[in-house]
Amino acid sequence: MPFESGSISLMMCTLNEKLPDDLLERLAKHTAGKLDDVEKDPQVGWVSGRHLLENQINDVTSICGGHLYVNLRKAERKLPAPLLRAICRREELAYMQANDTLTVPKAERNRIKEDAIEKNLRKMPPSISAIPIAADRNNGVLYIGSASLRAYDQIAAEFLKDTGVEPVPVSVAELMTRCLSASETDLPALSFSSRDDGEPAPGRDFLTWLWYHSETAEGRLSLGGLTYNVMIEGPLTLAFSADEAKGASESVLKKGCPQISAEAKAALSVGKKLKKAKLTLVREGSDRWNFTFDADLFTMTGLTLPEGEEMELQSKFEERIAFLQLLKEALEGYFTLFAKTVMDPRKRSALEKDMRTWAEERESF
Repeated sequence: MPFESGSISLMMCTLNEKLPDDLLERLAKHTAGKLDDVEKDPQVGWVSGRHLLENQINDVTSICGGHLYVNLRKAERKLPAPLLRAICRREELAYMQANDTLTVPKAERNRIKEDAIEKNLRKMPPSISAIPIAADRNNGVLYIGSASLRAYDQIAAEFLKDTGVEPVPVSVAELMTRCLSASETDLPALSFSSRDDGEPAPGRDFLTWLWYHSETAEGRLSLGGLTYNVMIEGPLTLAFSADEAKGASESVLKKGCPQISAEAKAALSVGKKLKKAKLTLVREGSDRWNFTFDADLFTMTGLTLPEGEEMELQSKFEERIAFLQLLKEALEGYFTLFAKTVMDPRKRSALEKDMRTWAEERESF
């Protein structure tokens, strides 16, 4: 499972209140049922983090390293499309022969399809899929093992309904409220090109600033007595702030070193901002996090965590959640530094001037 080892797709959420003491009991009331009971409608419910067939939610199955670890499982029966088409065609041919006609009325085609599904659906084994989540109860954070907004919507709805606690995704708006006691509208748009479209895109402003910061200050951040550095690598996606911008609104640069390519320089010169990029975060020159960051959604894909020292399952899981917390704190630290800079008119003016020089005079090949 992704939180135990390997790379992760990730959405971080802040919990709007403390998780209830009877959290496991609440989730246990909404566990997934038996696969044999799956009918026409999908079956959705909680299962343990250990495997997707374990629908017992308790301290042994669903607490790992002191953290909640469960999956929201979806089970459904489906007739493969080619099989459904073949069955329907067979019945339609039989209808045409019996009624000496060359066509099948629409209403009859619909009835044939419904009958085909009704008679054959139970013969199909259920297919299952799941969205893993881990909840750090000490820090009030919910980690969703997916970068999909659809997955978040499913988790948020079920988790709020079953536990009474709402997970709020980490975003520009959420960070501005929680870290700076301000609103997203208090964050001025960053402009470093005369051809900038002027539309607000705070996530892209932040990631573009992070690129600038990584090349001009080694991406340095001092936080909690520790030093972090960040590097920006390709593939890179640069885009105008406004979706309706004329011309090629997005530039996707990959292979080689796209960050020092002529295409990257040209994109910056016309006001495009960094929308997606691969980041390497380094703590004290040793621990490394690698991931692709989506500036619009504040999600991560292909996230690899530092090599830990723990070998036992419970301890290793606890260590990996601690690495996720450090990553979250670093992301918040970088964003706070960015936001405080652009919210100060004098600092923002100097920053935009420096970024304009950085964009215009950067080396390119």
